[in-house]
Amino acid sequence: MPVKKSPPKKQFPLHDLIVPGLGLLRLQKIGSGLFFLVSTIVFLAVFLWRHELVFISLHSLFTGLSLLAVSQENFGQVFTFEILEFWVAALYVILVPLFLVFFSNRTLKKALATKRDHIDAELSLREIGWQSFKKHTIALQASVIVFILYSTAFLAPLVSPFNPFEQQDFLVTAYKPPLTTIDALVLEERKGVTIPLREGNSLEEKLTNTLIGDFQVLKTRNEPQKLRFVDSYRFEGENIIYQQGPREKSIPIEALAGGKEYSGGKPDFIVTRSFFLGTDQYGRDILSRVIYGSRISLSIGFLVVLISVTLGTIVGVSSGYFGGIVDNTLMRIVDILIAFPALFLILIIIATFGNSIFLIVITLSFTGWMGVARIVRSQVLSLKEQEFILAAKSLGLSNLRIIFRHLVPNTLTPVIVAATLRIGSIILTEAGLSFLGLGVQPPTPSWGNIINEGRDSLLNHWWISTFPGIAILTTVVCFNLIGDGVRDALDPRMRG
Repeated sequence: MPVKKSPPKKQFPLHDLIVPGLGLLRLQKIGSGLFFLVSTIVFLAVFLWRHELVFISLHSLFTGLSLLAVSQENFGQVFTFEILEFWVAALYVILVPLFLVFFSNRTLKKALATKRDHIDAELSLREIGWQSFKKHTIALQASVIVFILYSTAFLAPLVSPFNPFEQQDFLVTAYKPPLTTIDALVLEERKGVTIPLREGNSLEEKLTNTLIGDFQVLKTRNEPQKLRFVDSYRFEGENIIYQQGPREKSIPIEALAGGKEYSGGKPDFIVTRSFFLGTDQYGRDILSRVIYGSRISLSIGFLVVLISVTLGTIVGVSSGYFGGIVDNTLMRIVDILIAFPALFLILIIIATFGNSIFLIVITLSFTGWMGVARIVRSQVLSLKEQEFILAAKSLGLSNLRIIFRHLVPNTLTPVIVAATLRIGSIILTEAGLSFLGLGVQPPTPSWGNIINEGRDSLLNHWWISTFPGIAILTTVVCFNLIGDGVRDALDPRMRG
């Protein structure tokens, strides 16, 4: 009688075990594992590079919360936009690496459990869509680029090399091409506290003064000392003669930082600053302005799509589900708004009420929800006659539960596709408005108004408009590629 041999035990490949914590169980997963690894390393590098600013930002956050606990009257003084951006950057640089490590370890444990038990786990619809999306290499690469862009926007106060608003010695720094290096004299005089400290020894005054001190350090993060950019310089006795454009000036060495202890050799009071993307007509760093401009353009695109998709979904579901007079009224409103020129309506609203960032977001949101409403309505009209909706009605479920529990989840596929494709068009619209001077107003940088500032000198100083234009092009193309990938991943007919 032949002896039945047991099948050999399946061995784990070597590449499944050499990179723990990255979720790499097959060679085809190395790309995603390297993404987690590289992303975590980059965030840790930014944290180590700017750890002092991160700690000061967190300290100011706890101080601000303590101040609010003591007195609610200080809400407007504590939660200013300038201090909020540092709090968001500090939390982002800490929480995102933790999320990446958690997600990669969770992926690893799930894959190890599946492989150890030799079980083909039944995937949910979301996991099937994600597996299908990962097959689209171009869309996945575009997602990585968008992640980098949004991370740069969140970390703008930490990664920007200069203050994007500061105009300093523009006779020397104006219209400098990319990769320019400029020498600067470090003055002994430091930037003082511009916000007056409060008098008193109460807990509220102490917390307020602490918050003011932290904010002043954060505000002068890039240049804690006052710099004076020069074209050239030379030593003459106890003085330094420096050139700024057509002007020649003199300054005592003792007036420079560490000048009193200077005894020859390479001085510490002369530093070199690099402008990687050049400067504009006011001597402002283009790289810093493009980084800060990404916050405006990307946030406007995200917020507008979030509001318009939410509004369009509500209108579409209500119209399709209830029908009758509700459907006729809502759809006639949609037809009128679609027939009305959107750009003309936006120009009328901005010309009438002004052009603040808040108004731009609201205007773009309420002129872009009609297409989503019609898509959702068509989905609901086909879904509400299905058996599971009729069964829910026969069980006596309320209309709200049927809508939010059964209809809305089943209409999200076209909504997600429409949202990803619309973000790019919103960014283009905002850039066009800013280019025309009707969007975000200077000196607040956005990609559109940076291009507008350089349009008059495009031939001679091409870099002013070129780099924000490249940023817009990259962002819009990436979002369109992501939209195509999401559409193919969520469409069962396109799955391989």
